[in-house]
Amino acid sequence: MLRLGSRGALLATITFLAACGGDGADETAEAPTADAPMAEVVAAPITVAGVGFATPESVLHDTGSDTYLVSNINGPPVEKDGNGFISRLSPAGEVLELKWIDGEADGVTLHAPKGMAIAGGMLWVSDIDCVRTFALESGAPSGEVCVEGATFLNDLAPHPNGEDVLLTDSGLDAGFGPTGADALYHLRTDGYAPIVASPELGAPNGVATMGNGSAIYVTFMSGQVFGVNSEGEPSEILSVEGAQFDGVEVIGDGRVLVSNWTSSCVHLLGLDGTLTCAMPDLQAPADIGFDAARGHVLVPLFNANEVRIIPLG
Repeated sequence: MLRLGSRGALLATITFLAACGGDGADETAEAPTADAPMAEVVAAPITVAGVGFATPESVLHDTGSDTYLVSNINGPPVEKDGNGFISRLSPAGEVLELKWIDGEADGVTLHAPKGMAIAGGMLWVSDIDCVRTFALESGAPSGEVCVEGATFLNDLAPHPNGEDVLLTDSGLDAGFGPTGADALYHLRTDGYAPIVASPELGAPNGVATMGNGSAIYVTFMSGQVFGVNSEGEPSEILSVEGAQFDGVEVIGDGRVLVSNWTSSCVHLLGLDGTLTCAMPDLQAPADIGFDAARGHVLVPLFNANEVRIIPLG
């Protein structure tokens, strides 16, 4: 059953996004032109499989290097086993480095990496109860911020100030039971502060930000979509009974993409609160990414150890 929340909140959120050009990650990106090299343009979906991915959770387009980064949990999602890694792909799906950042390498700590974001000239990666930062060019570790009481730090998004990030804690344990640590944080390199925190949040998962300090986040256990204004006040946009929402991406024209494990779809969220299955037959689609320059949706398949690169129609 789909239940609409505040239609005004939805309209305000998406109208603002349309006016501001999305989540601010690449507001100046343009679609490929006829002069673009053919190798850069994907005319049909690409499946990247059988290459060594190990529980891929998130895909992020690094516009600076024009590569796709893939976080690999490589084992239980809350086990501090030191074997997580970040892969680098080309936009055509070629594996450039399977273990570009490797938790088993000397001097690197990475257990079960999930969400990623680029802000302040660094790559931020959530890792169970800490967020670790890495140099964008080399992947060398540059610091970490640990969150007291966190149990399942999940997605990250650039903060509108360009230097910090927003961070979700899904508040889950090893068996995906609730721990009560559900929260949305504002995280800096020198600390953090909760924006919304409550055991009743329904396991916040994917998060995306807007330029005026607003945000949108989705929940995995309660199937809800929330908008959060610049004062940190949440407002439910919609609720879908039984849905397990994971990733959320805001497209420059104001459309919102949401991945849903229950329906095995990446949905488009409409202004009236309706969900359209735009990309079906995606088993356990996790934290999706978006290549704004090419119009490609980047979908990690959590259980299948695959990444799909899908043109957005």
